[in-house]
Amino acid sequence: MNTESKSRYKTTNWSEYNQALRQRGAFTIWFDPQMQWSATPTGKKGRQPTYTDIAIQFALTIRNLFQLALRQTQGFIQSLFQMAHLDWNVPDFSTLSRRADKLQPLLHKSAKNPQEDLHILVDSTGIKVTGDGEWVRKKHGVNQHRQWLKLHLATDANSGEIQAVEVTTCQYGDAEMLQPLLDQIDEPIASVRADGAYDTVNCYDAILKRQANVIIPPRSNAALWAENEIGKARNHAVQGCWDRGQKQWKRDIGYHRRSRIEAKMFALKRLGQGVSSRCFNRQVVDLQIRVDILNKFTQLGTAKTVAVA
Repeated sequence: MNTESKSRYKTTNWSEYNQALRQRGAFTIWFDPQMQWSATPTGKKGRQPTYTDIAIQFALTIRNLFQLALRQTQGFIQSLFQMAHLDWNVPDFSTLSRRADKLQPLLHKSAKNPQEDLHILVDSTGIKVTGDGEWVRKKHGVNQHRQWLKLHLATDANSGEIQAVEVTTCQYGDAEMLQPLLDQIDEPIASVRADGAYDTVNCYDAILKRQANVIIPPRSNAALWAENEIGKARNHAVQGCWDRGQKQWKRDIGYHRRSRIEAKMFALKRLGQGVSSRCFNRQVVDLQIRVDILNKFTQLGTAKTVAVA
């Protein structure tokens, strides 16, 4: 029985990568003393906000970074400000909860080099909302009350930065969220890689409208489509799988770069397997902030590897 050995890789920038890993825990990376902490009056009737959206996002970033409850987050930031000799008020847990309900977190992305093509990787994963842990599930069986959210991501294959994020309930399919993800990306797209769940007419249409190459494996029982613009692109992939086999077709077309987004999903779940907020809007904000944290990690530095065997 022939088995293909996997390639081995060597990290070439250990010194820089170690420094980047240390910086992830540095308070100065996440906190800017020049940020506008207190909100300016809006001039509208009613109670004026005390804190800016930037301040609220910072507090929720600390919460998700260290996996704290809201009250613990308040105490943590208070102690940090005391040590930094900053006479700033800190939003209490009820303020954080209320403001998170309407917050629109900023997703920080690096400026793109116009000389580099943007190759997008798309995938989704489940995030647990309620239900028992895996040990209880294994011991006593599936709990009918387990609930999940779906996190849809689009990442840059070259830099590893997340370019777009959508959060839905588990009733939404992967394919129907591709268009909203692409709408969040303003730059020209060279290609889009996704798995067979995105092998639909609407997905091909959304990608081709962006004048990008479609790299989606056809399903195992795929048939040829009508010979229009969408059908030609998909039929070319189907014919390639018939002629060379899907495994070889994936190699030839570079489909396996998509595995990088799966590694990104794993990294995201290291920040928490689930969400503790009960309101859907706050659950969405928590996940968006975790995505922003991952982008910050990426901007600090990542491992660079080369194949050695």
